[in-house]
Amino acid sequence: MKVKQSEYLKEIKPVLIRLRDRLLMEFPYASLLAQDSTSKNYSVSKTNVGIQMDQTLTGRGFVAKVYDGKSYAEYSFNQISEELIDDIVSAVKERLLPMSNQLPEGVKKSCYAMLADEPMEFSDGTEYELDPQEYGDEQIIAQLTKYSEAGRAYSDQVLDCRVFSSYQKCSKLFLSKNRDMEQNILWTCGGLVVMATRGEEIKDCYKGFSVLGGMEVLEKIGKHIGEVAQSALDLLKSEPMIPGEYDCICAPDVTGMIAHEAFGHGVEMDMFVKDRALARQYVGKQVASEMVSMHDGAAAASEVASYFFDDEGVPAHDTLVIDHGILKAGISDAQSAMHLFAEPTGNGRRENYQRKAYTRMTNTYFEAGNDRVEDMIASIQYGFLLENASSGMEDPKNWGIQCMVSVAREIRDGKLTGKVFSPIVLTGYVPDLLKSISMVSDTSELCGSGFCGKGYKEWVKVSDGGPYIKAKIRLG
Repeated sequence: MKVKQSEYLKEIKPVLIRLRDRLLMEFPYASLLAQDSTSKNYSVSKTNVGIQMDQTLTGRGFVAKVYDGKSYAEYSFNQISEELIDDIVSAVKERLLPMSNQLPEGVKKSCYAMLADEPMEFSDGTEYELDPQEYGDEQIIAQLTKYSEAGRAYSDQVLDCRVFSSYQKCSKLFLSKNRDMEQNILWTCGGLVVMATRGEEIKDCYKGFSVLGGMEVLEKIGKHIGEVAQSALDLLKSEPMIPGEYDCICAPDVTGMIAHEAFGHGVEMDMFVKDRALARQYVGKQVASEMVSMHDGAAAASEVASYFFDDEGVPAHDTLVIDHGILKAGISDAQSAMHLFAEPTGNGRRENYQRKAYTRMTNTYFEAGNDRVEDMIASIQYGFLLENASSGMEDPKNWGIQCMVSVAREIRDGKLTGKVFSPIVLTGYVPDLLKSISMVSDTSELCGSGFCGKGYKEWVKVSDGGPYIKAKIRLG
């Protein structure tokens, strides 16, 4: 089934069209973005059951964007009616635009051309199997409770098993002189955190899940309870890593973290504009092994960061960022692309209607290759299988990488020994790491159970992943 259009946006659309037409009488370009969104979080553990609305992702609001012949201004609001149209137009003309003449000392006003506005009209929604609102809070909690109990029953060393899920159902309407577009998106995520204990020592293991769809994600969670619980128990026997450079195989979640943190942030082209990304100097040059091809785009995969158009009305793209080791292109919002004389890639995204659109990643991943995972393991004399990515830090200016991985499984003479090391810090210079990739698996996986911030804020949904990769990596 497809997500239905918002009844609220359907009802208010005629008023928005009249507001757009009024703005077009005053400005050569005007657009409106309208959003109607609802989101809810669920959680079950040994001591707690929680259900709450997600206030960040729930809400209705609007963004008016206008062009005065030199620059752009945006005005956000959350009330609209026939009676308010004049007030909104006046606020844009008399309060917002004059602010461009009051810039702080040393800040220069940039001049831009008018945004492209080719005719485009459509309305579409993503597919789902189980609507969370129809499935109901009671059934969702019952399923999560069942999983939590199963995790706790796995071993008497399991202290707790927290199981959680969340969804967002979001409708957006974009109107300009020549565009009338509506999209209706539903994504659902979930996760497991198993805590295990031995004496006074406590270890935990996490695994996330996501679908561009509904509560069918619960079935995915249920299949991995034993795996996550066993990994938590394995961590109780883990040893500290001896720092050094090793042959490593990265599981898809670690591959995704490398794609996202090590390279994805570095090709966000608003960083090109600010000269904060080394990648700008390497377009057209080799930055990775010939085995590596990397994509980003809302149309590049079917995951939580997929959509039909971005928050500036640009259709979703599948951007080939790296093509067999060669850096081909960055990703961009409309204004950054205009500044750099490039085509926008549909990556202009807002945390919500009250926020500015920035260049943001969507579905970011490396393409699958031709190698079997068992052959990759067999090729290593001594090294590690890296699993359970936990966090990462990007450095687009210098292309450094620092990522945390919870599990490193020892490989000796082509076989897993059962020995586990933890925690692991993965570091290095991004091109060195990517150029060392020598094997790429024929299987691939993406997940988007978390959010990505622009710096420390501006949170949006992303997914990342890819195949298993073999590379030389500095671990500590």
